[in-house]
Amino acid sequence: MSDSKKIHLDYNNMMSEFVGERGVSEEDFAELAPKLKLACECMKKKRADGGMAFRDLPLGQSLSVEEIQEYAAKMRAEVECFVLLGIGGSSLGPLAVHQALLHPNYNDLPRNKRGPKFYIVDNVDPERLTYLFQVIDISNCLFNVVSKSGQTAETMSQFMIVKERLEIAIGKEKARERIVATTDSKEGDLIKIAKEEGYKTFIIPSGVGGRFSQLSPVGLLPAAICGIDILELLQGADFMDELCNEDDVFKNPAYLYSTLNYTALLKGASICVMMPYADRLKYIADWYVQLWAESLGKKYDNGGNIVNAGQTPIKALGATDQHAQLQLFAHGPFDKLVVFIGVSEFHEDISIPKIFDDMGGISFLGGHTQGRLLKVEQAATEYALLKEGKMNMTVTLPKISAHTIGQLLFMFEVAAAFMGELMNINAFDQPGVEEGKNATYAMLGRVGYEEKKKELDRRPKKKDKYML
Repeated sequence: MSDSKKIHLDYNNMMSEFVGERGVSEEDFAELAPKLKLACECMKKKRADGGMAFRDLPLGQSLSVEEIQEYAAKMRAEVECFVLLGIGGSSLGPLAVHQALLHPNYNDLPRNKRGPKFYIVDNVDPERLTYLFQVIDISNCLFNVVSKSGQTAETMSQFMIVKERLEIAIGKEKARERIVATTDSKEGDLIKIAKEEGYKTFIIPSGVGGRFSQLSPVGLLPAAICGIDILELLQGADFMDELCNEDDVFKNPAYLYSTLNYTALLKGASICVMMPYADRLKYIADWYVQLWAESLGKKYDNGGNIVNAGQTPIKALGATDQHAQLQLFAHGPFDKLVVFIGVSEFHEDISIPKIFDDMGGISFLGGHTQGRLLKVEQAATEYALLKEGKMNMTVTLPKISAHTIGQLLFMFEVAAAFMGELMNINAFDQPGVEEGKNATYAMLGRVGYEEKKKELDRRPKKKDKYML
């Protein structure tokens, strides 16, 4: 693969020789060597035993990809709107990829320059669907309901509303053709419904969790419907997978990224700030927040010990958040690691005219481009943090493309898994999320959750004196 297509990681500003005593040193790496070796061995074993199914997605679903492409080509011509019903990994990945690879005002383009309009409904705020129905023609939409368990309360409630309204609008027979399910092959209510109703169905591979599912039909179908080259996306991920097979941590982008985060965490950087310097990458940060938080925030380690571990991810956008959060990053506590995502070449650029020559405060901008200004602001922000001894590193995409986005997503996914090994926690479960789900089921009277309801009823009653 040409180096011009490869994403790069610059971690100079992580090192103590650049940021001072709070940075990472070569001695830190040496001390970690046994742990890094063990983590590499665990990753190999886990993959061999089928415990990292997401790593097989780039090359392991050729038949599904062909089916997705054929179905997408057909439906692109038949419907005006594509509505995704999903939450968490089912919505954040598709949104991130859509924003990164398509026109930022995609839905506003004339029909001959885009596929179906794209909408995501993830939350259950009652106004969300209500207002959507006011701007779409439900009879001319394709609805994609995404839930591996088939019991996700938010998604299935949306689906139930859509199903009823769609059948009223166009009849039950035609409605079957306008609902596509992405779910498990055997388990859960959604696959049962899909079979009974005759819905077109795409299967989420076994062992692929929601936050690791963007390169499965969960993310590939929405991308293909909107015209994204999903083969190029998968080829980028496969290229990164090859790089991530390297045993030498310092030649493996994902392992190195995790090693830097883990070392920073040991030094008190309990917060990781993901800060892209490109509007197209804004929602990559949102997707990353779920991946990092849900994978690494754990009460117990692999030995059952209470550790309450995790590194809190937060999102920022350059240059916007230089005017909102940078003051804290630069002058606040030494509890943050900032990860910049930069772009070498933008698809479009725009020149700043040479006017206002008599106003020194702005005349210097004339003759530059906004792309140049954004890159300089990124470099300036790096310097502002460096000057204050705050650790930061930069991931650079040569250009935003399906190939580089595939690389980026896959690198972060492998990094989350490797970080889990370093922290000695399970990066693939989410018991804290499940507790909230179970409490919801109990409060709404779901059969089988009577004991959980009793537990909830025993919780301390709120006191009026603590209310204003």
